[in-house]
Amino acid sequence: MAEGFIGVMDSGVGGISVLRELVRELPHEDFRFFGDSANAPYGEKTDAQVRALTEAIVERFVSDGAKAVVIACNTATSVAAAGLRDRYDLPIVGVEPALKPACEALPGGRILVMATPVTLRLEKFQQLEQAYDQACDIAAVPCVGLASRIERGNLDAPDLHELLESLVGEYAGTVDGVVLGCTHYPFVRRQIAAVLGDVRFFDGAAGTARQTRRLLAAAGALREKGEGSVQLASSIDTPEEAALYQRFFAGEL
Repeated sequence: MAEGFIGVMDSGVGGISVLRELVRELPHEDFRFFGDSANAPYGEKTDAQVRALTEAIVERFVSDGAKAVVIACNTATSVAAAGLRDRYDLPIVGVEPALKPACEALPGGRILVMATPVTLRLEKFQQLEQAYDQACDIAAVPCVGLASRIERGNLDAPDLHELLESLVGEYAGTVDGVVLGCTHYPFVRRQIAAVLGDVRFFDGAAGTARQTRRLLAAAGALREKGEGSVQLASSIDTPEEAALYQRFFAGEL
């Protein structure tokens, strides 16, 4: 049962931020990452589109012999994870905005949630927000265009700073913490801090990695020795895109 790989998918390069945590947590496992950059961003598509795209990728993982799947996309998790868990008898792990740890770490603080429009409008986030709106002051911002811009790399270019300024500049100096509610956003922590000032950041990657370990252990599928491997693939199948994915994975941005 310990044989097989862990499939990790996202709408593009963002899920590589989760993959990096998974590799740290589970160094003996084999990972196959698929970024659907040709269809990015999911966070600006319809629910039906996101569900169809996610289901097709997960079905391919399962048919190729995956022992677990991580949906490293907040939008895809919200739309498709429950149905996929009903369909397949293997661990299906998702991500969600790290609002709970943010409110627990900063009780009474002002928390900015940066996420895609789809993530923020879905019932999953609405329930999460309602559960913690008494614990902290929550401001949710739909960051239209940010995931698409991160997909292109070149993260120190002036246009990215201008986009962040337009999205969250009005909150500069007024928030205590920022929840990065899209797996693309951890790659621009430094750039967000340059706009907002000294804030604490929260994302779900480490928690997702720990949950994956727990579920594999419970299923008797945890590999605890040997050297793991990582394969990166994109729906944009070009040498340039492959090189970009490698740079994101290596943190060379």
